[in-house]
Amino acid sequence: MFPWNLFPFNKDAKNRMDQMNPQDIQKYVQQMMDKLMPDSLQKMEPDKMFQSFSKGENFRNDNINHSEKFNYVVFETHHHVYVRIPILDSNWLEHLKIFYTSNQLIIQHIPSFEDKHTITLPAIVRKKGSVALYKDDILEIRIQKNIDIQYSEIDVTEMN
Repeated sequence: MFPWNLFPFNKDAKNRMDQMNPQDIQKYVQQMMDKLMPDSLQKMEPDKMFQSFSKGENFRNDNINHSEKFNYVVFETHHHVYVRIPILDSNWLEHLKIFYTSNQLIIQHIPSFEDKHTITLPAIVRKKGSVALYKDDILEIRIQKNIDIQYSEIDVTEMN
């Protein structure tokens, strides 16, 4: 027989809920989250992370030797991969060339005409359907993810 008196929704449950302190509940939930999450995730503060992202502080620096630095940030959503590049000089757009393969983005001619930057994308992307927009000194490149991954079967033959 099921021990109904140990089930949390018995006749004393309302009394126990009324006597609970919200700080105790918060402490309990925090302890459970600490047990479940790895240390690296516990240290993340989403508010600060997104605040710095909007200010451009998460941009990656690929070219330290130049006086004008090439920075970028790459992130993905369910359907797209985004690459954001701060454009320090609007004249860069006149010479800028953007190419991509199924897993890499190639940016040429910024900050100098001789420069070429290869960015590895976090997911496989489609050949068509990409868009590059320039607004508020940020170049945003949006590339559709390739959801239809094509597999090829390899037959195994026995050699005698």
